[in-house]
Amino acid sequence: MTVRPVKYFGGTVLILAVLGVPAGFLWSALAPRTRYVLYEGVWRVADPNTQALIAADGYFALITATIGVVAGLIAYRKAGEDGLPIVLGLAAGGLAGSFVAFLIGSSMGGEIVRAATSAGEFATRDLLGVTAKGVLVFWAALAAGMYWAREFAVTYRERKAADESIPPL
Repeated sequence: MTVRPVKYFGGTVLILAVLGVPAGFLWSALAPRTRYVLYEGVWRVADPNTQALIAADGYFALITATIGVVAGLIAYRKAGEDGLPIVLGLAAGGLAGSFVAFLIGSSMGGEIVRAATSAGEFATRDLLGVTAKGVLVFWAALAAGMYWAREFAVTYRERKAADESIPPL
């Protein structure tokens, strides 16, 4: 058994998981936070009409999808004949990178601010999270998908060129 496919798979997963760190910081810096208020011991959205929850999901999707597309294209260029372990690494690494980005981005901020009012104590906190859990797979799906789309395009072009070079019967 050769070790090279395992190294390619592991290396791809590791690189993408590490890229989750700057992705999480970028998401935390760009996405709007949702304000929560403590009401009867439960944290509730302060403004039920806020679009911040949707915007945070959109920023997360945009950042991770961009990284996925770029990673898929770069991986295709570097893969050579070792495509399968790399595309599997793109899928697993994309999931790991998304998870790391989510953990880092959602853990930043969120301090509880307490204020005394005439009605009693009032507490708020600003949080960042993902409400549409499907955005967590964008990175993996687009990285592996971009790799395969590129592979199919190149293979199709090569087959078409080979078909045109064969004389008709």
